[in-house]
Amino acid sequence: MDSKGQKFLEVHALKKSFGNGDTRQDVLKEISFTVAKGEFCVLLGPSGSGKSTLLNILGGIDSADAGEIFINGDKLADMNEKNLTLYRRKHLGYVFQMYNLIPNLNVKENIETGAYLSDNPLDIDELLKILGLYEHRHKLPNQLSGGQQQRVSIGRAIVKNPDILLCDEPTGALDYKTSKEILQLIEEVNQKYGNTIIMVTHNEAIKNMADHVIKLRDGTIRHDILNEKKLTAAELEW
Repeated sequence: MDSKGQKFLEVHALKKSFGNGDTRQDVLKEISFTVAKGEFCVLLGPSGSGKSTLLNILGGIDSADAGEIFINGDKLADMNEKNLTLYRRKHLGYVFQMYNLIPNLNVKENIETGAYLSDNPLDIDELLKILGLYEHRHKLPNQLSGGQQQRVSIGRAIVKNPDILLCDEPTGALDYKTSKEILQLIEEVNQKYGNTIIMVTHNEAIKNMADHVIKLRDGTIRHDILNEKKLTAAELEW
């Protein structure tokens, strides 16, 4: 993408701890990095490395104790609660390990709940076809497989055409074949719509399809590398 290489997400000296006194745990220890617009960035690390906490702070779900975050030049700390809420609605999409679908809404209606939050939503029928869900659009979540439900979750996040798509272990509850299909879908979404993708995972293989890999351990960045020899999602094995 032509826009790749431009600083889009900037994180400076981010700190986060939980607890006090003897129970205090420093989860993030002066984390700093940048991500270019349109990049597929993987936050990789074992359980307890701080990657999900970092993702939650980037998404405005949690707040840092210190440090600064800029998204496309906007400083998150300068936003009041109302503006931060509006920013999350309009500019951020979330995909979690648990699908969190609305059980009494069908596939298309679940995705439409994301479209309502956007001033510039994607065409829902076109997106349903890309997701492989068009023929299932009138089904309820309990009539779908886990992989199909995750596709709906991705559709709900991406339909509002967010600047950044935040994915927290999106394949964590899925089998190998379905995981590969979901990764191929995320890859296609990144290529077609140019959204910047930040994905948290502990699966080492996924780093091979990313543009940018940030490895965390014990709240610090151990490696921050650009992947010069990417594999496609279909080529991944683990």
